[in-house]
Amino acid sequence: MIGTRTAPIRLALTLLGFPYCICTAGVRPLTRCSADASVGSGTSRLITASSAYNQFCTTTSGQTMLSSAAPRPASHIKSRCSQYPGSQINRFPVPDDKVDWTTDWPQYTPVNHTAPSVTSRPPWADPDIGSFSPHFNALDGAVDRGSFEGNYRVEQGKPLNPRGRTGLTERGLLGRWGPNHAADPIVTRWKLDAKGQRISHPVSKRAVLQFVAIKRKDCGEWAIPGGMVDPGELVSLTLQREFSEEALNSLQASPSERANIHTRITELFNSPGFQVYQGYVDDPRNTDNAWMETVAVNFHDDTGNSVSGLPLEAGDDAGKVRWVDVDSSFPLYASHNHFLEAVAKERNAHW
Repeated sequence: MIGTRTAPIRLALTLLGFPYCICTAGVRPLTRCSADASVGSGTSRLITASSAYNQFCTTTSGQTMLSSAAPRPASHIKSRCSQYPGSQINRFPVPDDKVDWTTDWPQYTPVNHTAPSVTSRPPWADPDIGSFSPHFNALDGAVDRGSFEGNYRVEQGKPLNPRGRTGLTERGLLGRWGPNHAADPIVTRWKLDAKGQRISHPVSKRAVLQFVAIKRKDCGEWAIPGGMVDPGELVSLTLQREFSEEALNSLQASPSERANIHTRITELFNSPGFQVYQGYVDDPRNTDNAWMETVAVNFHDDTGNSVSGLPLEAGDDAGKVRWVDVDSSFPLYASHNHFLEAVAKERNAHW
């Protein structure tokens, strides 16, 4: 059982000014390019991932997401891990006092790396700089190159990571130059006993939340079932699509099963959600010129009558999927622990 908490907790330490952390050996390819036909197309005004918008609204209810006082995730630790994921390439070491671009550092000689999965020009990846001229800090056709961090610097035609140096240039495993926008749906419910009563944690005495977690095939870490925002796609639809595909395997469902999934999911995702976070993600795939940003939103099945009744089934990107207790001791991929902490505080639940 996941609830036993026997997995080792990942550590991120700073030793002599350099980040040392346990990094994943592989990463999820950014191949989410087709929308699920079962996903609804709400008509209310919604945001894209662009920083030009400061408010996130639900698809049809017209209610605004609850404001978030979420803690800012730890910045730039995993983005400087020595070995770049999915490769044998080591980053140029960047100490804490040399991260900021404004710090003069003539000795900085980062490693250049773009993965073959990106240079092979799949639909989700940009061409090399020089063969096209992207419009950074703006909506570039259907691709949103705006950042939640505000306007980022562009030097020699290439964008600079707004959080600073990473020890590696080009795009690594990321498809887009600049921000690569994702969406993370955090679906929760209360943990109940056999009588349907909420279970409280023996130490904190607070009710225990559970969330839908997937075990990623690429690195074996547990994570929120999120994914990339397709060009021109509304973030609200990305949240719904990714949860349906990764946690419910809707792409492989029969027409009748897909219709049932669509009905249950639409009901939950049309309810007011809690915007947990929007912004930069400290991700091991980040480089000097490409980085992850996300919108994380919590959708809570308070009565247990919505998605709680659906059988969980892992999609193509997930090795396993299950309901997991929300607890600070449970290690998660990237900045996902920070997101769950904010959800627990918002719901006055155990953490």
